[in-house]
Amino acid sequence: MRTGYDLELVHLTKRYGDALAVRDLNHVFAPGSYVCLLGPSGCGKSSTLRMIAGHEDVTEGNILLSGQDISHLTPAQRGTAMMFQNYALFPHLSVRDNVAFSLRMKGVDKATRHKRADELLELVDMTDYADRLPAQLSGGQQQRVALARALVTDPKVLLLDEPLSALDPFLRIRMRAELKKLQRELGITFIHVTHGQDEALALADEIVVMNNAVIEQAGTARDVWAAPRTEFVARFIGGHNVIDLEGGKATVRADAVRLTQDGLPATVVAVEYQGASVAVTTQTETGTEVLALLPEDQFFASPKNPGEPVRLSWDEGRLHRLQA
Repeated sequence: MRTGYDLELVHLTKRYGDALAVRDLNHVFAPGSYVCLLGPSGCGKSSTLRMIAGHEDVTEGNILLSGQDISHLTPAQRGTAMMFQNYALFPHLSVRDNVAFSLRMKGVDKATRHKRADELLELVDMTDYADRLPAQLSGGQQQRVALARALVTDPKVLLLDEPLSALDPFLRIRMRAELKKLQRELGITFIHVTHGQDEALALADEIVVMNNAVIEQAGTARDVWAAPRTEFVARFIGGHNVIDLEGGKATVRADAVRLTQDGLPATVVAVEYQGASVAVTTQTETGTEVLALLPEDQFFASPKNPGEPVRLSWDEGRLHRLQA
């Protein structure tokens, strides 16, 4: 017997006319986990999220929540809630009334819905702004209100569509920490769509990498980062070089590549100072681009410039063979 609210996709498919947006997805999201659907634009991650939410019809397959098929229920009947990228707050309603809106639609009396809205505003640290209008809030504050509004119905699963994309970099990092903390406190499943690798690595208990309408790889953040299965995952998650070997391809992480006296001949193409490290892009004689991420002090002990010849090496143990 399963416990908790696990969400399962069974042969989930979405077509728009002849175009296949999502192809035959099968996946179980563990109860109470923070999952990031990661992939480039157009890979099918937002269509998947919208089908789970009920904002997009399922072409084929099923969506199960706690074993119940929810694929044909309305969004309000599913036990899921969606937080949209643009927050979609009602400009003429106060923060409190925005949060309480779905309860008002369900006919909950004013005192009860306001009490519940106030509890959620406290949860997201927005109590002092309850009587303000959305236009009087910063982007980060509007986001907190949108989060409280999505949580007001006590969903079993919270769906987040690129929720941090509108924020500046510093606020994005702060909100990441807050989302993770909130998910832990609530103990419900968060499914968060992003195309940002650093965001997925920082937040996710599980990363589901999508490409061309299918799941390429799913696993813990560390598994996906350290042991990519395919060339696409290795390149998309970043920090990996894809090297041709006899009988296939392998990856070696950029931080495992060294500039040495002997090794693979290459030419420096670009040098980028990144603070604690220096990214040196090189090109081998066969035209393969190899990135070396060197500690800052090591690079400046023997600096290199574009056009200079170098030799590259790495420990054989750091090579990871790709499965596909």
